[in-house]
Amino acid sequence: MSASGTATELRSGKGANDENFPVASHLIHPKNRGAILAFYDFVRAGDDVADHAALSPERKLVLLDGLADALTGAGAADPEAEPLKRELAARGLPPRHALELLDAFRMDARKNRYADWDELIHYCRYSAMPVGRYVLDVHGEDPARVWAASDAICAALQIVNHLQDCGKDFRTLDRVYIPQDALDRHGATVAMLGAARATPQLRAVIRDLAERTLGLLDAGKVLPDLIDDLRLSLEIAAIHRLAVVLARGLLDRDPLSEKVHHGKAGFALTALGGIGATLARRPFRGRIVRAAPQGKAYP
Repeated sequence: MSASGTATELRSGKGANDENFPVASHLIHPKNRGAILAFYDFVRAGDDVADHAALSPERKLVLLDGLADALTGAGAADPEAEPLKRELAARGLPPRHALELLDAFRMDARKNRYADWDELIHYCRYSAMPVGRYVLDVHGEDPARVWAASDAICAALQIVNHLQDCGKDFRTLDRVYIPQDALDRHGATVAMLGAARATPQLRAVIRDLAERTLGLLDAGKVLPDLIDDLRLSLEIAAIHRLAVVLARGLLDRDPLSEKVHHGKAGFALTALGGIGATLARRPFRGRIVRAAPQGKAYP
C-alpha cells in the first residue's frame, strides 16, 4: 500500500479488541458505548498515521491536520471523523479531547526522544489524559471531582504500554519514550533497546519507571469510588487492576524477551478482581446509581 494514501487507507487493522485494556466493554451502558467507540476509531486512525513507518513526518502532519479539520468542519469531510463528529453534535460536546490526541500524534511525528519524566508526563497529557476525560464527559461526571485521578491512571496506562513496547518502538520507529535521564542514572543506553534481551542496566531502568508508574496508579486508585455511574466505575476498576498487575510484572520481567501482556484468562480474572473489590466497597451507592435518572434499571 502506498504511504501517500488517506488516513483510511493507512489503517493498521488494529481495533479496540487488540488493546491492553478494555475499550467500551459491555460494562459501559449501551447509550454511551457508541460515543466511546467513535472516539476510539477516530483516535486509532490518527495513531496509525503517526506510527506508519513509511510516512515522512511532513506527510503525517498533513494527514493529521486533515483529520482535525474534518472533525471541526474546517475542511473536507473524512470517513474517519464523521461518526465522532455526529456523536459530539448529538451530545453537545466540543472536539477538544480528540484534537488534543492529534496534538500528541503530531509530537510523535516530530519527536522521538524524551529527556526526563516531566517531559514524558507532558506527552501523556496529550496522548492519554484526554481519553479518560472524554469518557468521563460522555458520562456527565464532574471534571473538578474526577479529572485529576483519571489523569494519573491514564498516564500510567500510557507508560505501561511504552515499557511493554520499548524494544519494538525503537526497532521499527526509532522512537524511545524511556527518558534519557533514567537511562543515564542506571548506566544504560538507547542502543540496548535493540537487543534480544535487556541488560541488567536496562532492567534497572524499567524497574525504576515501573515503580513510578505504580505511584501514578496509587494516586488514581480513588477514581472508581468518585464516579457516579456504577457501570463506568466498574470499568475503571477493572482497568486499574489490570494496569497494576502489568506494572508489577515489569518490576521482574524483561519486555525485550518476555511477554508482559495479559493472556485472555488472566485478563478476565484480573478485571473481575477489580470489579468485585469496587462492588464490595460501594453496594449502597451502586443501588442509588441503578435507580437511574432515566427511571429504569440498567440491564
